Amino acid sequence: MLELSRVTKFYKDKPALDQVSLRLEPGIYGLLGPNGAGKSTMMNLITGSLKPTAGQITWEGTEIGALGASYRSLLGYAPQQQGLYDNFTGIRFLSYMAALKGIPRGKQSGEIERVLDFVNLTNVKKRFIRTYSGGMKQRLLIAQAMLGAPRLMVLDEPTAGLDPKERVRIRERIRALSGQRIILVSTHVVSDIEPIAKEIILLKSGRVVDRNSVEGLCGRYGVSGGLEEVYLQVFGEEEEHDPADRL
Repeated sequence: MLELSRVTKFYKDKPALDQVSLRLEPGIYGLLGPNGAGKSTMMNLITGSLKPTAGQITWEGTEIGALGASYRSLLGYAPQQQGLYDNFTGIRFLSYMAALKGIPRGKQSGEIERVLDFVNLTNVKKRFIRTYSGGMKQRLLIAQAMLGAPRLMVLDEPTAGLDPKERVRIRERIRALSGQRIILVSTHVVSDIEPIAKEIILLKSGRVVDRNSVEGLCGRYGVSGGLEEVYLQVFGEEEEHDPADRL
């Protein structure tokens, strides 16, 4: 279980996240909100890239900073398409990431083949990443996040910029990952998270303004057109700059 307790993060004198409290148990959670809502800040705090100004984040009751390497070993993070080495092959990139995660050398090969097969990239594992399509790069990022069978996964815009067919492929891979792990998916593509999410978290101006199942949110806001109508009711046409985007 991951728990955020009154977590606040300031940038200068502005809170990017303001007293957010959440408890996440196994399942898929969609994190939705306009630019400037604090989504990037929340993900960076959960992954340990940032420390909160106030409040705490705990994993099974222990503050994540105190867990150190053991927390990183149970965490899988797939950022947007950045941090990929175009001159690496797919398999070399995964080998590098497996080493960074501390997976024993004797287990790396089998683990890499497992994740490659899961995202259907086995046949291109020896190709240079620069030759991959956008969808293949996204699947490679999900593959590296899966290394070590993490219990907590954070996926940042996993379907951004992809064609409809590839978006469906990524969505179904995420669905297949759920079960006994927590998966937090930040996205602007509402239709990609709607069919698979256990719950949706709505974030606005650094605060959680609502959370519920898709069905629960649609009922609460009295909409029949699905999650997109809920999004438009809650956020309208808001677009702001997220201070975390500068980090």
